[in-house]
Amino acid sequence: MGKPTLTDDQRAAAMAAVDWKRIDAMTDEEVERAAASDPDAPDLSGVPAGALRIIHPDGGVSVRGIRLKLGLTQDAFAQRFGFKVSAVRDWEQGRKQPEAATRTLLLVIETDPELVAAVVARRAAA
Repeated sequence: MGKPTLTDDQRAAAMAAVDWKRIDAMTDEEVERAAASDPDAPDLSGVPAGALRIIHPDGGVSVRGIRLKLGLTQDAFAQRFGFKVSAVRDWEQGRKQPEAATRTLLLVIETDPELVAAVVARRAAA
């Protein structure tokens, strides 16, 4: 027997019941602890970051997927690539979507993060 299928009304009610302010205030470490304590969450702790496959939403980009594949916290990701940490949080939590040029940059980061980090570092040093 598979998982029960939720109706749109059930999904909407479940999303409305979530305390988003509490979730927004959580650190990466708190999110990881919460996921680790959830018996339904898969344990990916032994999976090398390079083995993870990022699935981008239609017309968008999985910022969280890219960040996790690089093994960075939100703060470290934002600092390394020149983003505001609040923007990274908004993108990951679905409150906002990166603009088209930023989506392109994020896909370049996914492909060659060292190149982008070097360019950002050079620019910051100038």
